[in-house]
Amino acid sequence: MDAASSTTAALVLVAVTLFAATVNGALGYGFSSLTVPIAVLFYANRVLNPALVLVEVGVNSYSLFINRRAVPNVWKRTLPIVGGLVPGVIVGSVLLSTLNAGSIKALTYVVLLPLILLQAAGLRRPIAAERAVGVPLGAGIGLLYAVTTISGPPLALMLNNQGFARRDFRASLAIVRIAESSLTAVAYAFLGLYTVQTLSLLGLIVPSVLIGVPLGVFLIRRLAAETFRRVCMSFDVWVVGFGLSRALIDLGLVGDPLGYVVLACAGLLDLTLLYQFFRRQRAGEVGFDVAIATH
Repeated sequence: MDAASSTTAALVLVAVTLFAATVNGALGYGFSSLTVPIAVLFYANRVLNPALVLVEVGVNSYSLFINRRAVPNVWKRTLPIVGGLVPGVIVGSVLLSTLNAGSIKALTYVVLLPLILLQAAGLRRPIAAERAVGVPLGAGIGLLYAVTTISGPPLALMLNNQGFARRDFRASLAIVRIAESSLTAVAYAFLGLYTVQTLSLLGLIVPSVLIGVPLGVFLIRRLAAETFRRVCMSFDVWVVGFGLSRALIDLGLVGDPLGYVVLACAGLLDLTLLYQFFRRQRAGEVGFDVAIATH
């Protein structure tokens, strides 16, 4: 990467992490889900992920602290998920250290896009056997997080479907995410994934987080939370759709411009779901929905 490209990549990383941190401050989640789809266009996951994980240890600790009063209500329900994280994080960390950058990038987008669209569609399927599902869900989330640093979409789908109140949802999410980020940070250290380049990214990301999180807390008091959340989700669909199209083209699986059919389909689905959202909102049918755009 030449000097001009490095400068562009750095500016994009600062901008996207500032935006993602603002969303995280407003909604309590979404930092990785918004950062990664754009940042991996400029940085390999093997370089980017360790920096994001270290930042998320701090962000998730802060989230757990501000939602600490709800922890006694939900910690028992989150234990099966936390227990499943360990094998998932181990396997995912090993995959990150062995797979090539292009494959990891494509995997990130392939997993993320349908999860975002499912949330945008307002999928609600309560699971009766919550404890039984918790361990395999935790393993899957741990694997996904270690490879991509993204876990918000599947976590939000699960917790939202189970009818958590707003504060309980945030506390449950914080418990799981502080566990996964801490475990992943340790696993990365054992595998020697922290490099000088990775640590240099912290100097770009940390200031954005320190500004963005309190800014998001300030803004959400003055904005319609549901509309804000849904617009962020729509933004993510387009970014992930573009990223998946580029990844498929770069891997030689489809040609250019045929690969952009993926972006077109994702955009069409998003516009349809966005129209339905605002139509329901006008009709007074949109209630509290904590599903994430990113994370």
